[in-house]
Amino acid sequence: MSIEPIPEHLSQAEAEEASAYRRALGAFATGVCVVTADTADGPMGITINSFTSVSLNPRLVLWCIDERSDRWPVFAAANHFAIHVLPAGDRELAARFAKGVCTLSEGEFTRVGEGPPGLPEALARFDCAAHDRIQMGDHMILVGRVERFSGSDGEALTYFRGRYGRAVES
Repeated sequence: MSIEPIPEHLSQAEAEEASAYRRALGAFATGVCVVTADTADGPMGITINSFTSVSLNPRLVLWCIDERSDRWPVFAAANHFAIHVLPAGDRELAARFAKGVCTLSEGEFTRVGEGPPGLPEALARFDCAAHDRIQMGDHMILVGRVERFSGSDGEALTYFRGRYGRAVES
């Protein structure tokens, strides 16, 4: 998971406080998702763990992106995007879109009609139209109106205290 560095302009005490805050937030286990969208240079992805359902009717979901991310301009402006809940076996994919190559090549994604690029191995997929964008602190909250979705059974990839894990069905 990509964790933005603590800003250099902070004092030592502020940096220690920020680090302690991050450790405390890491106590909350989350699922791991990759969001994809189209760009002028082709499909792009980013790993997130800030995904949640907002409303069942209408179907709304949200996720957040750090304004310091190099991918912020693409996703902050995207009119359509797909959110993919990753299966437990996709640690390498999560790591790739967190820090590595973030573009998708032909054969790595699928499409439904004119929808956003989709990852075929996702445990669940939500194709969304941008519904709202809310600047909040150093992040933007992106609310998506779910236009299509799919899901399957299996174990989900999780993130807890800086490490990947798995959520199992019981």
